[in-house]
Amino acid sequence: MKNYYRFMLGRGSVHAAECFSGNFIGADFDIHQDLSGKLPEDWRAFNKEFIPVFLADHPDKSKIGAGLRCGFLWTVAKGIKDGDVVLCPDGTGRYMIGEVSGDYIYHPDGVLPHRRPVHWLNQTIDRADMSEALRNSTGSIGTISNVTGYHDEIEKLIGGLPLPTVVSTDETVEDPAAFVMETHLEDFLVKNWAQTDLGKEYDIFEEDGQKVGQQYQTDTGPLDILAVRKDKKALLVVELKKGRASDVVVGQALRYMGYVQEELAEEGQTVKGVIIALEDDQKIRRALSVVPTIDFYRYQISFKLVKA
Repeated sequence: MKNYYRFMLGRGSVHAAECFSGNFIGADFDIHQDLSGKLPEDWRAFNKEFIPVFLADHPDKSKIGAGLRCGFLWTVAKGIKDGDVVLCPDGTGRYMIGEVSGDYIYHPDGVLPHRRPVHWLNQTIDRADMSEALRNSTGSIGTISNVTGYHDEIEKLIGGLPLPTVVSTDETVEDPAAFVMETHLEDFLVKNWAQTDLGKEYDIFEEDGQKVGQQYQTDTGPLDILAVRKDKKALLVVELKKGRASDVVVGQALRYMGYVQEELAEEGQTVKGVIIALEDDQKIRRALSVVPTIDFYRYQISFKLVKA
């Protein structure tokens, strides 16, 4: 099965025109060497080798930022396979659609030197035609966003057919309605982070002025939100229940915390966790009663009418 990715061609799609005319996608990430023959099948092995390389050249950067850049770079160079589909914003509200057509190539003298050849289709997708869920996913921060979960919708948009009802493809989801609501909550939480209790003590991790702590990639999947305490002494893993079974979400939060502790935390930094759900959950409370490093939050939704 082919995968689908939203792929940014430079910040603000600044290199989109050159990539479209040159039939490639690419990235930089400040790793200035040819990666041919240095791309293992496991991205963790790549990160283990190249995070120190990146930090040696950029001692002002954190392990978190280095891990993000190296993970993205491996995805560009190796993780995306021939035949996978990329949706690339052109800067005008439309997405060019391309099919990756070859292996990694290094162009040291050009923009976005770490490249993959692409066959661009003779059509675009208008962002306004996407479902709200797909718009949120394609609008996430970062160079690459995996949107394979919306493959049916994307193929229908490419073919000009009516949109399907978008549901989660995650077999651990027990409550589809909660999944949809809590998927939207993630984007709302990120946009309104400063007004929350968590935002008083923690900041969503930023890199070069952009919030990149949303959907941060780990070796067991992307965690929902990665934040750092304002005094830099603790990292926070935030996981939304998203309709999943209680045991699943608790186990996933613990796995993410383990990854953050082992791979990202600097010396002296601690790691805490937060699980957020729509409804109270006795199973989660019972599990967390013996896990003092994870807090449980419920969220409430309210609205009011204002006479025009």
